[in-house]
Amino acid sequence: MAKKRKKTEKRNEEAKSEEVSIKEENPKETEGIRRYIGMFISGLVIGLIIGVALLSSFYVENGSTISAKEAGQKAVDWISNYAVRPGTKVELINVTEVDGEGIYKLSINLSAGNTSQVVQSYITKDAKYLFPQGIPTGEFVELKKEVEQQQNKKQQKLEIPKSDTPDVKLFVMSYCPYGLQAEKAFLPVYKLLKDKADMAINFVSYAMHGKKELDENLRQYCIQLEQGDKYYDYLSCFAGGSGNYSRCLEEAKIDKTKLNSCVARVDKEYNITEMYNNKSTWVSGMFPRFNVEADLNTKYGVRGSPTLVINDKVVIINRSPEAYKEAICSAFTNPPEECNQKLSESTTSPGFGGGVGSSSGGQCN
Repeated sequence: MAKKRKKTEKRNEEAKSEEVSIKEENPKETEGIRRYIGMFISGLVIGLIIGVALLSSFYVENGSTISAKEAGQKAVDWISNYAVRPGTKVELINVTEVDGEGIYKLSINLSAGNTSQVVQSYITKDAKYLFPQGIPTGEFVELKKEVEQQQNKKQQKLEIPKSDTPDVKLFVMSYCPYGLQAEKAFLPVYKLLKDKADMAINFVSYAMHGKKELDENLRQYCIQLEQGDKYYDYLSCFAGGSGNYSRCLEEAKIDKTKLNSCVARVDKEYNITEMYNNKSTWVSGMFPRFNVEADLNTKYGVRGSPTLVINDKVVIINRSPEAYKEAICSAFTNPPEECNQKLSESTTSPGFGGGVGSSSGGQCN
């Protein structure tokens, strides 16, 4: 794909907290937990910006509905890991389904020492979003829009180094839903600017989605390397469809003999399958390595999928074609005429297929 790609390279109901008895044996301790409870409830705004991305580490990847019990446990796990100070006990009291709303209502007991309080929270049935407090959905939507607008304004102020031919690298894991989201925002910009900028899909140096991800990373790496003129068609089919690589190879008219030869050679050169079979080499003992572009991962401090790098600078922006185009065009010393073309401002959806997404904050890391 790269022109100069190198080989190694929430008028709804407001949720109210239900108080239980609080033992006042230690005033300081009581004050402390009340302060924490306030931090937990008021943390919704922070959660909209940061928490949703963090909750993605507990996300059910295929977006399917999970049981109330499972959702409750995932909420407790997330709160315990990210929303409380050390020593705070988080206990699930009960989980109830909110009819017709696609969410579960949680009663959670927070306790520290001799003090405790019950708070009400909500979690979506796919365990993707956790809401520490219920708020009107209209406000939620407007707040999210405001957050994304602030992100875009921040991006406009970000000084991306300029060059005659911007170098654009999008690091992904080929089966990461957020990596796929980023690729679908990237593709229209690639089609528009492929003759003006050096643009490529690169790969994170470890895989979180099993052997199929290692295989797909190798497949895409080699298509870019040796049949780059067909990569846009292949990736558009793969990411924008159902991920059926066999069908996409046919649609993009990929030379399979040439592809298989490249895959075998690169696999052997970087010991991909060998390291997969040797779990002692896995990152944190959980994720097999894909070290084909390990040097680039190290150079840019890549820690997850997606990571966008423009002219050697990591850039965080809304995942829409227009936002990607604006960021890349800002990196030209003299922006080409193509930069005047307007692309979609809608955030792409995570995972395979088309549609519009609601957030740009998720990452596989």
